[in-house]
Amino acid sequence: MEERIHQKVLRVLSEELGAAQPRLWLTGWLIHLLPRYTASRVRPILLRLAGFRIGYGTVIVGPLRLHGFGAIHNRLQIGSHCFINTDCFFDLNDHITIADHVSFGHEVMILTTSHQISSAAHRAGSLTRAPVVIESGAWIGARALILPGVRIGAGSIVAAGSVVNRSVPPNTLVGGVPAKPIRQLDG
Repeated sequence: MEERIHQKVLRVLSEELGAAQPRLWLTGWLIHLLPRYTASRVRPILLRLAGFRIGYGTVIVGPLRLHGFGAIHNRLQIGSHCFINTDCFFDLNDHITIADHVSFGHEVMILTTSHQISSAAHRAGSLTRAPVVIESGAWIGARALILPGVRIGAGSIVAAGSVVNRSVPPNTLVGGVPAKPIRQLDG
């Protein structure tokens, strides 16, 4: 009986503290001391010191919200010469790969987790995870939402406020809820 209680306590502690990221917390605290739209080259340096892979020439102009369980610094890769606007949210329970020369508008959200649909008693069932890839040169508009398992093709544009639930071919402008192709762009 005592062993089961001990195991349950350990499981609950693991669930409650699994997202604790002391190194990221300290880095985030330092980053939040920086005013928005200033020190945009310092934020990537601080995140590199916390173990994240961020290419040179990338700027982050405001707070970047990073969430996930475990070693999240291993699940984010940002290329060189990217522009990340303020208050973007990255769910790092699976990998997010951002290639070179990608731009993000304000408050872009990238999710790598969702839930299976379950019974009526509790519709949000088991957690599912899938990586997100954003290829080189893409532009993600303000408040766009990228859902798990999506690949945004090279040179594509996601219009502001769009919800992307399917992969986007290269050099394509998509928009809407859900996002649909609007037109092909020059390659």
